[in-house]
Amino acid sequence: MKKSATARLSAIAIWCVPAMWAFNFMVARMAPGVIEPHGLALGRWLIVSLCLGWWTRRELWQHRTHIAQDWRRFLVLSVFGMLICGAWVYVGARTSSAMNISLIYASAPVFICLAAVFWLKERMRWWQGLGVILALTGVVHVVVQGHWSSLSQVHWVEGDALILLAACSWAAFALLQKHWPSPLSGLARLSVMAFFGCLVVLPFVIWEAIQPQAPAWTGQAALMVLVVGFFPGIVAYSVYAWGQTVLGASRVSMVLYLGPLWGAVVSWGVLDEPLGWHHLVGAWLILPGVAMAQFSADR
Repeated sequence: MKKSATARLSAIAIWCVPAMWAFNFMVARMAPGVIEPHGLALGRWLIVSLCLGWWTRRELWQHRTHIAQDWRRFLVLSVFGMLICGAWVYVGARTSSAMNISLIYASAPVFICLAAVFWLKERMRWWQGLGVILALTGVVHVVVQGHWSSLSQVHWVEGDALILLAACSWAAFALLQKHWPSPLSGLARLSVMAFFGCLVVLPFVIWEAIQPQAPAWTGQAALMVLVVGFFPGIVAYSVYAWGQTVLGASRVSMVLYLGPLWGAVVSWGVLDEPLGWHHLVGAWLILPGVAMAQFSADR
């Protein structure tokens, strides 16, 4: 395939990544009573680890010494990326709406920006700081459901706090990957992190399984595992990694701002969740704020 045709195909495919990640929010909201959150996460990362591990098996064998030497780093990355950003999102989805999840998660680049300033001592430009303020204001607006004048009467949702923690964890996950370079390709590295993620999540799965209220394994539970493992797992990450190679990281990252839009479609059209004004105002604050922070951070 010619280079121009490859670039066009990649540009089209990358627009589907936020839609595939929206499947994760949809299944997260449908999972309670069908499958426990850590069990769902284990199934997802097991599929990712096995499939990508097979796909990149020669590369993994070539770098087996590096993997063995850096197992502690992979373990830390799996805690941030697979436990907190994976299983805890499913826990938070028990009480947080899919729309809230997508909007709060959209602020993750802002936390990356803040961490880069305070941890890596990078310089923050004034418009980057303004973007951070806008985005964080939007997050709070969504969490308090627009009731700024009566914060003491707001019904605080535990799930929103977990999603916010997951967004911060994603920032740590992203920065640590840059701070700890690896000779592995993106997909090979993800397969290793997913494997360690399975090890980290497994004790929580065992604990869930021995609880008296644990749901029995059903075909519906298996279907949910397959959906989150295939669409937001293997396909989304593979297309994202391919897009970064062909189009560049900056261009690809801008498309991910469509996540809240797809989250709204899933929330309203599939899950029949109400779309409130606080969601719209929050989106109008979060998305431009993230764009300002990310745009200046890439230059």
